[in-house]
Amino acid sequence: MTAPASFDVAIIGAGAAGLMCALTAAQRGRRVLLLEHGEQAGAKILISGGGRCNFTNRDAASERFLSANPHFCKSALSRYTQRDFIALVEKHGIAYHEKTLGQLFCDGSARQIVAMLLAECAAGQVDIRLQHRVTDVSKGERFHIESPQGGAFEAESLVLATGGLSIPKMGATDFAHRMARRFDLAVTELRPGLVPLKAAGDDLALMQPLSGLSFDAVAACGKRSFREAALFTHRGLSGPAILQISSYWRDGEALLLDALPGLDLAALLKDRRRSRHKAELKTILSELLPGRFVLALIEGGLANPLMAALSDAQIARIEDRLKRWRFVPSGTEGYAKAEVTLGGIDTAELSSKTMESRKVPGLYAIGEAVDVTGWLGGYNFQWAWSSGWCAGQAA
Repeated sequence: MTAPASFDVAIIGAGAAGLMCALTAAQRGRRVLLLEHGEQAGAKILISGGGRCNFTNRDAASERFLSANPHFCKSALSRYTQRDFIALVEKHGIAYHEKTLGQLFCDGSARQIVAMLLAECAAGQVDIRLQHRVTDVSKGERFHIESPQGGAFEAESLVLATGGLSIPKMGATDFAHRMARRFDLAVTELRPGLVPLKAAGDDLALMQPLSGLSFDAVAACGKRSFREAALFTHRGLSGPAILQISSYWRDGEALLLDALPGLDLAALLKDRRRSRHKAELKTILSELLPGRFVLALIEGGLANPLMAALSDAQIARIEDRLKRWRFVPSGTEGYAKAEVTLGGIDTAELSSKTMESRKVPGLYAIGEAVDVTGWLGGYNFQWAWSSGWCAGQAA
C-alpha cells in the first residue's frame, strides 16, 4: 500500500483565503499542499467586482464586520492590513483605482489578482491540486486526508478554507462547517448575507414594473443605515444599499427607505406650491425621482393634484411615502444570490491571532468559513487576506 504523501500544511480550498494562507506558509519554508475541488483556483475572485475584483477597501475597520464576537476580527485585520495587500498588488505592477467609498478595483481584470496569488504560491513551491475532492479527514498524530483523485495525504496542520454556502453554482458547499462539527467545533446560525430582498403584495405590485430602475436611497434597519443606490427587481429590491442592510435584517422586520436622502421634501413642496402653483405634483416629483417611479406611485394611489391644491396633510403623506417608506421584505433571494454567508465556525473556538482551533491543535479555519462577515465593498476579501495570512504565519 502506497504511503500517504506528506506535507507540513494541508489547506482545503483554493479561494482567496486559502491562496493567501498557502503562499504565506510556503514562504516561511513550510511544505504546503493546497487542495481544490473545482477546476480553477480563485474562482470567486474571477467573477467579483464585475470581473475587476474589488480586492480590498481603504477603510477596512473592524466595526464594518459582523460577528457574534465583534472584537474577534480586530487582531487579524491589524496584523495584515489593507495597506499590506495594496503593497503586494503594487509589487506585482497591477494598476488599480478607487471607485467609491474606499473600494479598490483592478483597472484591468480580476485575473491579475489570481495570477499574483498563484505566482506567490509558485515562489514558495506550493503543491496545488485542482479537481481534488476531499472525502474524509481524520486526526491521529497527524491529519489524514482522503481524496479519490489524489489518494491519501498527511499533514501536521490542516486549514479549512472552503468558504460558506453562498453562490452554490460556483461550487459552494458546507464542507468547512461539516468538518468543524466533526472535530467538535461549534457553528453559529447560518443565513444569506449581502443578498437581494423579496417583496410581496402592494410592494411587489409597485416594484415589478420598475425592474431595472435604480435610485439613490438610505436603507435603515434598527440603528443601522446605508446610503447608496437601490435597485428595483422583478421580485423586490437589490442594489448596494439593500445588499448592505440585508446583513442586518431578520425575517419579519421592517426596513425604512428614504428615496430622497438629504432633501427636506416638505419644505421643497411648500415652496413649489407657492412658486409653481399650476404644476402637477407628478411634474415636481419627476424632477427629483425617475419619472417611471413617480408614475408607478400615482398609479398605486398617490394623489396628483395641482400644486396650488396640495394640502399640508397631503404633503405629510407624500413625505411619509418617500422619506419614511416602510418595507417589510417577504424574504431574501437565498444563497443563490447572496454574496456571502453570515455566521460560520464560532469564533469562540478559534485563536483570534492565529485562527487555530482551541480544542484541536493544528486545525485552522479562515475566511468565509468563520463567523466574520464584512460589508459590501472589498471587506470580505480583506478578511480573507488577513485571516489567511495569520493562519499561514502559524500553521
